[in-house]
Amino acid sequence: MEKFTTLTGVAAPLPIRNVDTDMIIPKQFLKTILRSGLGKSLFFEMRYDQGGKENPDFVLNKPAYRKAEILVAGDNFGCGSSREHAPWALLDFGIRCVIAPDFADIFYNNCFQNGILPIRLPQEDVDKLMDDAQRGANATVTVDLESQEIRGPDGGVITFDIDPFRKHCLMNGLDNIGLTLEKTDKIDTFEKQATTNRPWA
Repeated sequence: MEKFTTLTGVAAPLPIRNVDTDMIIPKQFLKTILRSGLGKSLFFEMRYDQGGKENPDFVLNKPAYRKAEILVAGDNFGCGSSREHAPWALLDFGIRCVIAPDFADIFYNNCFQNGILPIRLPQEDVDKLMDDAQRGANATVTVDLESQEIRGPDGGVITFDIDPFRKHCLMNGLDNIGLTLEKTDKIDTFEKQATTNRPWA
């Protein structure tokens, strides 16, 4: 998993409440178990019309936001089913950070397992960032995980809270498998001792 330390990039505004995982990546794209290739189908029903042509009014289709790395969203982002394809699609598009007043719990947890930083903020702070994001590509935002700060284009700073263990994992690129591999020596020692003590097992 890629480490997350400091991210400076364009923030795309998505001021919609209750964006569920089916809106993020519709069910017809869940057949794959690959984490790549889903970015083109992110927000499929909002990004494309019935003929498959891009909807020019959707934020991620606008020139200023085609390479957005931060998403500023409405309350209860990621609700609905627990599909891990939702953070996969966001990551494959290029989104590394989602900022919202609140998230669905399973989606929130899945983000950390895939190298995406979900940040919960009070509504008034989200509104400020939403206003910054609506300025387009000229207004970049910096998310500094180590200092737990978000710096806006005008120099304003917003601090955020994050669980220390999750912060450690993101900054070191550790998902559950990575955490397990950190203990390889202890696992090997245990297995050798178990073989010696219980050769019949």
